[in-house]
Amino acid sequence: MAQETGRGKPRYMQLLRELVEAYQAFEAYSAPHIKSWGLTPAQFDVLATLGNTEGMTFRELGHRTLIYKTTLTSIVDRLQEHGLVERHPSPRDRRSTIAALTDKGDALFQEVFPEHTEHLRKRLEQLPPDEMDEAIAALRRVRNVFQ
Repeated sequence: MAQETGRGKPRYMQLLRELVEAYQAFEAYSAPHIKSWGLTPAQFDVLATLGNTEGMTFRELGHRTLIYKTTLTSIVDRLQEHGLVERHPSPRDRRSTIAALTDKGDALFQEVFPEHTEHLRKRLEQLPPDEMDEAIAALRRVRNVFQ
């Protein structure tokens, strides 16, 4: 039997609501900052994931960003059109393609990534360290429930 809150709703539904609303609040704060550089959140995700790497296969990039392969291809296409990403064959597997930042893409990454993490830090560090530790532990437990 589902545990209920004081309002008669199942407790897990309250947890789902809080997770969704926390994510929506995060996106509402994060996305406009990312868009100020002319990037979509998904493009920023790809740029940030490829930053400080020699590049990665689309499979690895999709796994790390959690972006669907068909969507990822169009995102990389757009980044490539802007000269931020390049594709080249994988030296280990001829069936795979590597996506990597160009010099222009790396320069943008070096600018936007620290600025955006600072933008996020200003909000997240409003939580006292003990509450931040509790949130990290709780979110990790929630993630582990699904693995």
